[in-house]
Amino acid sequence: MAITDWPMDERPRERLLQKGAATLSDAELLAIFLRVGVVGKSAVDLSRELLLNFGSLRALLTASHHDFCVHKGLGDAKYALLQAVLEMGRRHLAEEWQRGDGLDSPLRVRQYLSATLRDRCREVFAVIFLDNRHRVLRFEEMFLGTIDGATVHIREVLKRALELNAAALIVAHNHPSGVAEPSAADLSLTRRLDQAMQLLDLRLLDHFIVGDGEPLSLREQGGW
Repeated sequence: MAITDWPMDERPRERLLQKGAATLSDAELLAIFLRVGVVGKSAVDLSRELLLNFGSLRALLTASHHDFCVHKGLGDAKYALLQAVLEMGRRHLAEEWQRGDGLDSPLRVRQYLSATLRDRCREVFAVIFLDNRHRVLRFEEMFLGTIDGATVHIREVLKRALELNAAALIVAHNHPSGVAEPSAADLSLTRRLDQAMQLLDLRLLDHFIVGDGEPLSLREQGGW
């Protein structure tokens, strides 16, 4: 039975408008995104099948172009639309931080970094630039690497901090493996960055490593 033949209060789109997006299941949200199903399957049926094949909604959202498009009912147009939606979500989060109230709680810092860096397929080194009251000036992804590392140029980080008239920094990078354990190279980089910043009267507040779980704080782990 096509979704248009369902009772009005059971259709995903109508339920979203009446009760909010949070009331819908993963399959129903995905069905709204897909808009139509395929021959013999409604959009909801197709969504359930896709979630079963991928294993989870997150796995589908972070699938590669090839892995996404090989599934019936998906393709280049849907992949492009999905990437645009995900990027809009990231930019929406970034705008909240640009207003200067991003550090009102450690939890929000972790949530933002996790949402921004967790599902990246390559290592990204990012910096949160702060003023002397620890208000957010800018969040920037400064260095992009490979699946197992990114080259970080401390001089460029300091140069950008001075350009923005920052007083303190929080740095973060992701581990595409999902394991948020600091390597010897991570600790060495953090120490060298901290020492260089002190020469310019800048403060390094923390270095977060983002994996599959909660981002790991090197400061809370005993510093560097």
